[in-house]
Amino acid sequence: MFAFFKQWRHGRALARAKERVPIDEGLWFDTIGRFAFLEALDREERGRLRELVQLFLDQKQFATAHELPLTQKMRLSVACQACMLILNLGMEYYRGWSGIVLYPAQFRPRHTYMDPMGIVHQGEETLSGEAWPGGPVILSWEDVEHGSHDGVNVVIHEFAHKLDMLNGAANGHPPLHPGMKQEAWASVFTQAYEDFCRWVDSGRYTPIDPYASDAPEEFFAVFSEAFFETPDIVKDIYPALYGQMQLFYRQDPAASGVVPFSLREKG
Repeated sequence: MFAFFKQWRHGRALARAKERVPIDEGLWFDTIGRFAFLEALDREERGRLRELVQLFLDQKQFATAHELPLTQKMRLSVACQACMLILNLGMEYYRGWSGIVLYPAQFRPRHTYMDPMGIVHQGEETLSGEAWPGGPVILSWEDVEHGSHDGVNVVIHEFAHKLDMLNGAANGHPPLHPGMKQEAWASVFTQAYEDFCRWVDSGRYTPIDPYASDAPEEFFAVFSEAFFETPDIVKDIYPALYGQMQLFYRQDPAASGVVPFSLREKG
């Protein structure tokens, strides 16, 4: 009975979303064609992605800064990439917030923070994206439009932070599904993170963005980028980590793009 009611509610929400925010067919196929990890989806998977995108566009509120004109291309580009992360998870994984702000290019927000000695500092840092707990996702449109390559993807990065924040502050340990073991995730994640930090500190070339060594939460976000953009590299250098991320995202992009829909219902 509960499953029927849930499906009924989903159908109503989807019908309402289609009426309020119709998707242009040409723009849809154009957007899919710009990203290899979207092109890899089969017909059924693209259908599910489109449903999520439809709901995303209806439920999330887009805004721009510095008089940047907001276009359907911008909204669809962000939505398609963001919904790839939750393809086998569902819109509830983006619950609790609604705002997305697009800047024309990289931006310099002013932050206030307290150091371990209790001294308050103010600083500015040039960013291409930012995700606030309970607040908006902020993105540089220039980086969204041109930044998906070689494992780098600002949309995936910031929306991975949003998933990480579902159980509190981002720390590289998102809420795991039933059947996933907390100890296994912590052990695999910690070993890979510490090894990658040593790799970066040695000064040797890394096939993954070295920013992943900055903090555990950045490690999770950067490796989420690579998981979708360059999955073979992640699987090659850290197979155990790839396995844990495969379980979390319920996808296997190194194989055929996405695990079958039936696996989404398990655990």
